[in-house]
Amino acid sequence: MTTVTWVEVNEEAGFGVENLPYGVFSRPGELPRVGVAIGERVLDLAGLSAAGLVDDRRCFASGSLNAFMVAGPASWRANRTRLVELLTDEAHRPEVEPHLIPVADVKLLRPFEVADYADFYSSEHHASNVGRIFRPNSDSLMANWKRLPIAYHGRAGTVYPSGTPIIRPSGQRRTPGEAEPSFGPTLQLDFEAEVGFVAGVPSPAGRGVPTSAFRDHVFGFVLVNDWSARDIQNWESRPLGPFLSKSFATSISPWVVPVAALEPARVTPPVQDPAPLPYLRCDEPWGLDLHLEVLINGQVAARPPFASMYWTAPQQLAHATVNGAPLRTGDLFASGTVSGPERHQRGCLLELSWNGREPVVLDDGTKRTFLEDGDTVTIRAKAPGASGSRISFGEVTGTVHPTVL
Repeated sequence: MTTVTWVEVNEEAGFGVENLPYGVFSRPGELPRVGVAIGERVLDLAGLSAAGLVDDRRCFASGSLNAFMVAGPASWRANRTRLVELLTDEAHRPEVEPHLIPVADVKLLRPFEVADYADFYSSEHHASNVGRIFRPNSDSLMANWKRLPIAYHGRAGTVYPSGTPIIRPSGQRRTPGEAEPSFGPTLQLDFEAEVGFVAGVPSPAGRGVPTSAFRDHVFGFVLVNDWSARDIQNWESRPLGPFLSKSFATSISPWVVPVAALEPARVTPPVQDPAPLPYLRCDEPWGLDLHLEVLINGQVAARPPFASMYWTAPQQLAHATVNGAPLRTGDLFASGTVSGPERHQRGCLLELSWNGREPVVLDDGTKRTFLEDGDTVTIRAKAPGASGSRISFGEVTGTVHPTVL
């Protein structure tokens, strides 16, 4: 049985008191501030603080979540407990209700300032498909793939809030049969359906973060679309990894779902064989039963299952810091493309169209191998929550615009 709130909530929508994701919003003529989603409304935490209803240490009258994220798990738990109390006890309704704003009346902004950004490559199904596409006569997985979580370092400055237009990037690309590369707009623009987590509490240089300390540092999870230019990527990623093909844009969702809200969604991840080295081992299951859905122009293109990811978030964090790299508030770590074993579960067009050889046919009859100008990509996700509820991540969206000449 789900927890009862006096706020009107559609339980199927996934924004009940079991979720309470954090975001940053603004209204015309007002400064940005922190809020949480409840039903179809945003609860203004800056307003609650000014009224003396929550203790925020001046964190919520801010244009980012960073000041609250750095406060740490004790503050996160205390605020969550207080919000549940305010939203479930009818006695608090007269003083809380004035701080509820219809989400349709606000602009949702990027929820936190990104310190660093790293993108992993943690789906065995995705990595195997990419290997079969580009190395059909070799092993689909490289020798190190099942030994460590592969990743590349991205650009914090091009992590954009949902709804930001995506300008088609330009770069060098060499098509099959050409002796020399050419320069111009990418001909193979792609989306990547991913899930990311953001660090709140820093860690000191020279000391890694063990898998057991994940909850001590990580504030919550977001949806990520790591836009990719596949022809540019194929040419530049020899021998190093992606650079211009990824650094032009990464979109994140406006709501950060707290780690606490996803505890009921934890499941046993795929068996890891060979067994990982000791620093990568987890004493508890950290697979997450998230169900993603990708739409192109409103038509469902894929439904990737996050529970199939080979490397988990605590393992990613442990690996990212094991060399002594310090963790900073606002560090964003993305999962890499989420893909499952079936064709409809592939989380990017590179896989869905098998590098353009098998066009994707959408429900309205339109076909895509890669994205065209004017296409809008939307990624959304839900997970099981406490007491049989649903947890929604909302959605991250972006529309492709022509190259700026």
